[in-house]
Amino acid sequence: MLIIDSPSHNAFFNIASEEFLLTKFPTEDIFLLYINSPSIIVGKFQNTLAEINLDYVNENNIKVVRRMSGGGAVYHDLGNLNFSSHTLLGTNDFLDFGEFTSPIIRILKEWNINANLEGRNDLLVDGKKFSGNAKLAKGGKMIQHGTILFNSEMSVLSDALKINPLKFIDKATKSNRQRVTNLIDYLPKDATIEVLKQKLIDEILKDFAGKVYNLTDEDIQEIEKLAKEKYETWDWNFGFSPNYNFKKAIKIPAGFIEIHLDVEKGIIKKAKIFGDFFASKPIEELEDLLIDEKHEYENLNQILSKINITDYFGKVTVEEILQLFW
Repeated sequence: MLIIDSPSHNAFFNIASEEFLLTKFPTEDIFLLYINSPSIIVGKFQNTLAEINLDYVNENNIKVVRRMSGGGAVYHDLGNLNFSSHTLLGTNDFLDFGEFTSPIIRILKEWNINANLEGRNDLLVDGKKFSGNAKLAKGGKMIQHGTILFNSEMSVLSDALKINPLKFIDKATKSNRQRVTNLIDYLPKDATIEVLKQKLIDEILKDFAGKVYNLTDEDIQEIEKLAKEKYETWDWNFGFSPNYNFKKAIKIPAGFIEIHLDVEKGIIKKAKIFGDFFASKPIEELEDLLIDEKHEYENLNQILSKINITDYFGKVTVEEILQLFW
């Protein structure tokens, strides 16, 4: 088994690494470790906008990245250790999450922490979740990846993933929010995330006859290329979302305004605006302008900034109307 410790904290790079390693090592077992700067990783089949607090995410420069596997959205930061194991499909039970979580449990037991695998794919201590896991099959391989909350910013985690469930109506996989905890609350004072990472590397080296592999300059260039072409794009992170209906109402000095959108693959296909505002031009003109446009802040900001928005709503600003769309 090749053990790879990512040199990057960039979530785009690290999520791209998982796909790159499938093609680089089609038959090798791999154990990848990485730590991301603040980011939200959404499941492949999720509606990204319905999983994140977009205003908060943008204000705090939190990256949003869609991964290859299903399951729910998770928050990553520098207090969060992530692992990804790649094995040949068919050599392990696809639904068994125990093989690559058991080393974590053994390490924690050495620290007198009674952690265990509960349910299908979660690691818990004192009934609180500190690790969630997901799986996928691709290219003849099985990938299991998980996250370990070591000393993550819980308030940021909560705010970044706080959404209004009434805005979106869809059939996308929804995240199941559970009580979570940081391991730092249970560990000795001298324990650090780097100490935990090294202990996990040592355990994998011992259990799986592993050897350390350092990404080459060529590897890094290929991963960066894949990240730029796929994992950093709006098409993958937002446009890939399942179809959904969106609605929101706001009350501003100009009046009450409500919008309904039908969105397909991130593109607005139907738009209807209601309210008690006063318009000098038919609101249908504005609705038509929205059709076939991305349900994306900067794009809609550009569209609304090119017109006289007061013709449709009275005395309003573009910033006020943009509140309708998130």
